[in-house]
Amino acid sequence: MKRQLITTFAVAVCCSLFSWAAALPVIPAPALVTEGEGYFEFDGSTKFAVENVEQLDVARLFTSRFGESAGFVPAIEIGGDGDVVFATDATLPAEGYKLDVSTGGISIKAADTAGFFYALQTLRQLLPAAIDGSEYAPGTRWQVPVMQVEDSPRFGYRSLMVDVARYFMPKNELLKLIDIAAMLKINKLHLHLVDDTGWRIEIKRYPKLMQVGAWRMHRDEVFPARPNQRPGEVPNEGGFYTQGDIREIVAYAADRQIEVIPEIEMPAHTSSSLAAYPELACPVVDKPITVLPGGGGKNTQIIYCAGNDSVFAFLQNVLDEVMALFPSKYMHLGGDEAVKTYWGICPRCKARMEAEHIDNLEDMQGYFMKRMSDYVRSKGKIPMGWDELTNHELPEGMVIYGWRGFGEAATKAAAQGHKFIMTPARVLYFIRYQGPQWFEPYTYFGNITLKDVYEYEPIRQNWKPEYADLLMGVQASMWTEFCRSEADVHHQLFPRLLAAAEVAWCSRGEKDWQGFLHRADAVLPHLQAMGIEYARSMYNIDHKLTPVGDGKVQVEMSCIRPDVEIRYTTDGTDPVAKSKLYKEPFKVKKATVVKAVTFRGGEQMGQVLTLDVAFNKATGREVTSNVANDYVLTNGLRGSDRHSDFEWAGWYAKDGSFVLDLGKRTSIKRIVLGCINNSSMGVHIPAEIKLSVSSDNKTFKPLATKAYSHEEVFRTRTAIEDAVFDGLSASARYVKVEFTNPGKCPKGDFKEGQDTWVYFDEVIVE
Repeated sequence: MKRQLITTFAVAVCCSLFSWAAALPVIPAPALVTEGEGYFEFDGSTKFAVENVEQLDVARLFTSRFGESAGFVPAIEIGGDGDVVFATDATLPAEGYKLDVSTGGISIKAADTAGFFYALQTLRQLLPAAIDGSEYAPGTRWQVPVMQVEDSPRFGYRSLMVDVARYFMPKNELLKLIDIAAMLKINKLHLHLVDDTGWRIEIKRYPKLMQVGAWRMHRDEVFPARPNQRPGEVPNEGGFYTQGDIREIVAYAADRQIEVIPEIEMPAHTSSSLAAYPELACPVVDKPITVLPGGGGKNTQIIYCAGNDSVFAFLQNVLDEVMALFPSKYMHLGGDEAVKTYWGICPRCKARMEAEHIDNLEDMQGYFMKRMSDYVRSKGKIPMGWDELTNHELPEGMVIYGWRGFGEAATKAAAQGHKFIMTPARVLYFIRYQGPQWFEPYTYFGNITLKDVYEYEPIRQNWKPEYADLLMGVQASMWTEFCRSEADVHHQLFPRLLAAAEVAWCSRGEKDWQGFLHRADAVLPHLQAMGIEYARSMYNIDHKLTPVGDGKVQVEMSCIRPDVEIRYTTDGTDPVAKSKLYKEPFKVKKATVVKAVTFRGGEQMGQVLTLDVAFNKATGREVTSNVANDYVLTNGLRGSDRHSDFEWAGWYAKDGSFVLDLGKRTSIKRIVLGCINNSSMGVHIPAEIKLSVSSDNKTFKPLATKAYSHEEVFRTRTAIEDAVFDGLSASARYVKVEFTNPGKCPKGDFKEGQDTWVYFDEVIVE
């Protein structure tokens, strides 16, 4: 055993216990850390002494990591003396631990197996990252610092949801995620096993669920733009977990103190099972029922028939097999996003409503979910569901997941005395962009940065005090609509899962964003050693270009990391470490290519941001409209083909207009309006655009009109499509743009029956 003293610790520390705990390179941050001097080093002579077989299994998971990377495996004995000693302390809280590291040995105390496991995860993160690799690392010193740690979690429910229905994650990939989640002290894995896009678990009683429901058509398009299966096509993409696979996954997770919670969706998100057994749909369904490759359009309205008793028998039989495979005390029943179109016209559903004295379709879903929830409870399990279930009377004992917006619907459940879990889409849905969208893989909606996740506080200030007592914990939800590979999942999950783990474990207190980043920088190499290519979005630059009103544009740049420099150029060349340092917003008054990138210690950290600022007679001029971000119309910067990239001004389900002030009477020969179409998201060019001009902003004279046919508006495509007005001859100070919304998406469209968005990114006047 090597025992030496050192005078400095590997990370910068402060005098107070709180700040030193925050500086310890561990995520989640331990509650209390006392600094010592020196280190303890593991080597071939290190011996663990444990009290029982359960502790031995926990210790073995840890010591086995040394085999490939260090070339030795510490010995473990039940009873006796050792260099690392486990001792039960029943006074400690559940999952909590005390860790005492000296130069001569390590003492670990906990009240339960989980506490011992988490103490070892703290040590794991403090060891060199090679401990998590598969290559021999000769010459590495396997050291941890001398210290005392007292730690326990804030929430008992700390969860990761993985959607294996949209992207079927092979078993070994899932096991890798389980190992990482365990390192981060996450103790629940919620498996979304069923959706319109695939059935992912073997049910022996219903073989067509695997033969039919587990397979869909491969499509190259992004998720919302994927066409449904056509007649004659043979599904060629998918897969499912055998019951043997499930047992292995559950056991692997249990060894790492993770409870696996299955989700079987109902009554909606069920095209995969209905493709296999179409007789379970309402008899009035007038569309082919197939496993959906993507968004599915109106086909997602095909759901289980609530008036058919065979549906409930089928689901009970399915749940019997599922619950036998998962020892978890929880069973998630879904219950979200059920469009009840067919229920409203189905004779069976109408008969059910009459027989059960049900007045509306929402209460019909309440009947459906209560019936299935009662069955789950009869089997000794606790039912769970999404927050749409608060739209009707909640089933007894139901645990609600708050997801819509900031998850506030879950408090409706709390008001009725139900327990709940927070997984708000606006903060913890990792399907969203995690950085400046121009650098990110294509996905949905807006941004959720690493900082957004870290700063999330689950308990809202407007809650009644009793709601906090019913909050079980939080969940990071990894929806996989846009994932086609393990690397895609990794990019969306990491490093945001580190921040989510911190939110779930650490006590409420003052946030230390800079301290978290320093700790994340130390932990992320462990993920790299495991083959995880995490996103580096936190190093990329956000921008905001704002017209000043006098023909100039102000350029503002920022990065969520406060420990980097932004270096930039305005001559079109890529920045280097000695390029101009960005300190404050600056103005440009002519066509300029601004390039910027982050540096730290002279090393480039992010990707190069290119802002091609083009000038015309409208650039830098004022625009008046009824949307908040109308400044993007004259800021000289074109948007990307993502209407959510913050360079597009949008109007939803209504006609619109805006007025451009050119500052003085100006000759106008040509006007171009930047438009975008994304039919899969209900974004379309206007049906008509009218231009008019004025000298006093009161009396406007018509200038030009452009109309688009129904076919032109609703062609299937994603593209930037400028509206060009040539051959104009006018002189005016003000230009008014009025446009007509094209109305609801037509039959056969991706968003059939839904209202449309109209977006503009730039007004170009020549």
